[in-house]
Amino acid sequence: MARAIMIQGTGSNVGKSLLVAGLARAFADRGLRVAPFKPQNMSNNAAVTVDGGEIGRAQALQAMAARVPLHSDMNPVLLKPESETGAQVIVQGQRVGSLAAFGYRDKAPSLLPKVLESFQRLAANHDLILVEGAGSPAETNLRRGDIANMGFARAANVPVILAGDIDRGGVIAQIVGTKAVLDPEDAAMIRGFLINRFRGDVRLFDDGLTDIATRSGWAAMGVVPWFTDAWRLPAEDSEALASRPGGAVKIVVPRLGRIANFDDLDPLSAEPGVTVDIVEPGRALPGDAAAVLLPGSKATLADLAELRAYGWDIDILAHWRRGGQVIGLCGGYQMLGRAIRDPHGIEGAPGGAMGLGLLDVVTVMGEEKRLATVSGVEKESGAALTGYEIHMGQTSGPGCTTPWLEIDGRPEGAVSPDGRVRGAYVHGIFGEDAFRHAFLARLGVTSTTAYSASVEQTLDALAAHLAAHIDLYKLLSLAAEV
Repeated sequence: MARAIMIQGTGSNVGKSLLVAGLARAFADRGLRVAPFKPQNMSNNAAVTVDGGEIGRAQALQAMAARVPLHSDMNPVLLKPESETGAQVIVQGQRVGSLAAFGYRDKAPSLLPKVLESFQRLAANHDLILVEGAGSPAETNLRRGDIANMGFARAANVPVILAGDIDRGGVIAQIVGTKAVLDPEDAAMIRGFLINRFRGDVRLFDDGLTDIATRSGWAAMGVVPWFTDAWRLPAEDSEALASRPGGAVKIVVPRLGRIANFDDLDPLSAEPGVTVDIVEPGRALPGDAAAVLLPGSKATLADLAELRAYGWDIDILAHWRRGGQVIGLCGGYQMLGRAIRDPHGIEGAPGGAMGLGLLDVVTVMGEEKRLATVSGVEKESGAALTGYEIHMGQTSGPGCTTPWLEIDGRPEGAVSPDGRVRGAYVHGIFGEDAFRHAFLARLGVTSTTAYSASVEQTLDALAAHLAAHIDLYKLLSLAAEV
């Protein structure tokens, strides 16, 4: 019979995702069949699963840590923001529509049976389910209809460990304050707490642990020091997206408001010969860039309008005229074409816009989403690659007669006549060492970096880090049979 335990946080970005990833690797290394689970997630960084669905990138990393294939049951409800007030709703891996925030709040309780169904399927095939909460259970204004935190924990009878982030300060108030605002029935689901991201000698917080335990009545599970190599692992939240100084060759990425699947940048950021420069709104794209990279977008037309509003379209064209390279992935690929048309109003009101015109292609937004894992080669270098597609547009035109890639035996993407502008729908390609090395060689960078191996090594180090500071067997003893 499977056991389950849930990691909730005192707030967003307190380290829940990495805690679950590290625990998944630690328990998998101890012989348990582990699966990650997040009832409801909000992220535009998604991954394609073996069953043809999509889940949040954090659950994909956690599945990798557990050494199990990605499955849509690991994140049965995924919300992908399309605007400030609305999001695309993905249920058990498949798009079911788009809703405004208030509309989703009313709909969420009806999704709980699907959430529990996915949870029970995972439980039937694993020894331990590590559940990640979303945001904080202390957001009492969201408690009605909640399926992400205590609403799920109580429905599935899964005990909770509450994590607080001491680096942001006030961790005693974070945890004790959470106890103060929770309903007694919700508070009773919490069995223990842990302190994350401590800097210095953890013994300095011994009195703090005692104080929290006395005030809350919950068991102290440990103090986890700051994990310095966390940056080496793919991040799910765009707040983590930042410039990373490295080598002399600069790849520039404009930060657009609906950026998606930006973990495509992580392998490039890990290269010692490369600086990935994330350009914030209000700043011009640097003139010394070797390449400009336009990543994916959850709302391509809106991001294209934003790109023009910031003047980045002018910067990109100037970069290209100077002989620089331009790369577009998925939504970025669509922006590089002559036009984008949305006759069905997939991204808002029906309409369209002119693209940047650097590739001789046109995109038409369709009502069906393509979700697929793919493999193939880069046409120019012959370098092997694997990746995934996750998009609703169809792109065609004369530019497609000179494809960038060959995927599953078919041409994919486009390359400009001068060879300096490339675009394709495939995400994840820079994670393939041979492909990335060939790409960087065109920018004058010689690379021998093994990215996937470094991610695995970092997960091993994270697992050892948590095992040194959390009593894993005590944690496991608190998990409930489900």
